[in-house]
Amino acid sequence: MPTSASSTHRPEDLLSRLNSADADTKLKALREVKNQIIGNRTKKLSYIKLGAVPAVVSVLATTPGDRSSVLVQSAAALGSFACGLEAGVQAVLRAGAFPLLLRLLSNPDGKVVDAGARSLRMIYQSKLAPKYDLLQEKNMEFLVSLLNSENENVTGLGASIISHSCETSAEQKALCDAGVLKKLICLLQGSLSQRDASLESIATVIKSNPDVVSKLVGPENGRALSAITELTKDRYPRTRLLACMCLTVVRNTSPGCLQDLAIRTKLIMILLELLDDPGQVGDEASFALSSLIAEKEDLQKLAFEANAIDKLCNHLQKGSLQARRCQGILLAVADLCSKLESCRSRFLALQVINLVIGALTHDSAEVRAAACICLKCVSRSVKGNFMNETIVIPLVQLLSDASTSVQDEHVAALGAISNIAVDFTTRKSIFVQCGGVKQLVQLSKSMDPTIRLNSVWGLRNLMFLADNRFKEGIFSELTASLLSSLICDAEPSVQEQALGLVRNLVDGCINCVEYVFVEESIILQAVGKQLQSTLKAEVGIQGMYVLSNVATGNEFHKEAVMHQLFSHGGNDTQPVIIKFLQSNDSRLRTAAVWTVLNLTFSGSIGAPDRFVKLRSAGIFSQIKNMVNDPCLDVKLRVRTVLGQTLSFGDGST
Repeated sequence: MPTSASSTHRPEDLLSRLNSADADTKLKALREVKNQIIGNRTKKLSYIKLGAVPAVVSVLATTPGDRSSVLVQSAAALGSFACGLEAGVQAVLRAGAFPLLLRLLSNPDGKVVDAGARSLRMIYQSKLAPKYDLLQEKNMEFLVSLLNSENENVTGLGASIISHSCETSAEQKALCDAGVLKKLICLLQGSLSQRDASLESIATVIKSNPDVVSKLVGPENGRALSAITELTKDRYPRTRLLACMCLTVVRNTSPGCLQDLAIRTKLIMILLELLDDPGQVGDEASFALSSLIAEKEDLQKLAFEANAIDKLCNHLQKGSLQARRCQGILLAVADLCSKLESCRSRFLALQVINLVIGALTHDSAEVRAAACICLKCVSRSVKGNFMNETIVIPLVQLLSDASTSVQDEHVAALGAISNIAVDFTTRKSIFVQCGGVKQLVQLSKSMDPTIRLNSVWGLRNLMFLADNRFKEGIFSELTASLLSSLICDAEPSVQEQALGLVRNLVDGCINCVEYVFVEESIILQAVGKQLQSTLKAEVGIQGMYVLSNVATGNEFHKEAVMHQLFSHGGNDTQPVIIKFLQSNDSRLRTAAVWTVLNLTFSGSIGAPDRFVKLRSAGIFSQIKNMVNDPCLDVKLRVRTVLGQTLSFGDGST
């Protein structure tokens, strides 16, 4: 019985025809597979599941080099599987197609070479593509041969491999020394495909490497920078985007370049216009804008004047955004609001905060993390109330969600909570009731130092200006043993935040000071230990303020501080406070003087005896040398110390 026409298009039948001994049958089957999967994600996945990729690879592996039509169709089918689908790239690589496709580049038939190069370029759109060690001479020679090819897809492949593989400054230098940068600059005058691939590759070669940037903008490369700037006016949106991204890398790597206000303004305007592109260019434009303005207040001001906040928020209000686009817009808003109150005020005035809050429960972990970062920056505003259930509850849920698989999401949520926590002065109970404190304490035990740091930072900010009842609640969850271990953490940044937490804990009434004396003063001993060993000024500052706050207590408390200052090391060891008083950091000098001031407060009974001990240790000699300290705060505290100790006797020695 003859086969019906429709049955020949069934996936199973097509796969069986790929295994046919007849070359024409194979060729037709390859064409049909390729045509069915082009642009169809569902069919690609279906064919991958049925094992189509290994079948196509088998055809490619067994076809003689002179059967050009079959080779071209095999390569085209594999490229289609890889195009825009990570699962497709993975299937193609697992089936062993990569070396076979590379072999096509040396085929005498130009059409075969072109098909192989196209397929390989599809693979190199993915992060899964193989990386080349660019410091190996044979790999460098291979790349140079690709860039020197007459075939534009082959040169584009070479540029794509560089963009994917170049990761170190040594590799960047090697590429420059091999003449690759110069060749890429030449390719800017080539076809659309060559221009775009070259722009991406140039950005990779010069990124974070001022020496290579100097070669790009130097006289030996003629008017390379002008050529890239000219491409920001290109008719094709993707070329304009890539040119802007390349110039942004130049600016970020060597701030002395692109000082012209008109060029910087133009970059911002182009990127804002590209946001309107409905495709991938529009998705990526906001990320490019973020890269341009991040940590640069002058550029953030220019973007604000160009109505960037309004334009970004207009896109946010359109709704039903793809995850990538939504993520980029939220991050761009975050960067704009990171420094300027004018940006934050405008954002809040547009009343789109609920859209950001809604993004906290988005299906995409990347979008949720971006929403957290946005809230962190916007919440720095002097306007608005961020301490409410609609914000706090989803943030805490992100901390406790067992399905959270992206570390950045935890870190971003912790960052937002840390910022908002400073304003929890009157409504901290909301955070407690939804389990926020428990989650922060749990995360402070994390093996990941970044999560540990941010969770302790959040607890520190929660403790700021908290009432006694709230402090007691946090302390009971945290425990003295955990807090002391955090003070002695391997990471200095965690030590700093843990000491800052204790500083806030003991700030206030005398009852608060008692917290550092529980469990045989385990916390106070940890503070003293870190002060003796730290090499980081920030740790010393927070530690000295802990002692300063404890020294505001009763005689027992003050003597305990004296014990910490003098008990570590032998009799001949200089008290660490002298080192702090001599520090180049005025903040550390201020903290140390405050401690001496509180220890020698003239209204306390033991002050004269403590004065004698401090003077004998050489501390008051150092204090006297600081009467004309360049820091006004230090100078005022020094004079207060000397004034209040005059009644104790001769303060001149």
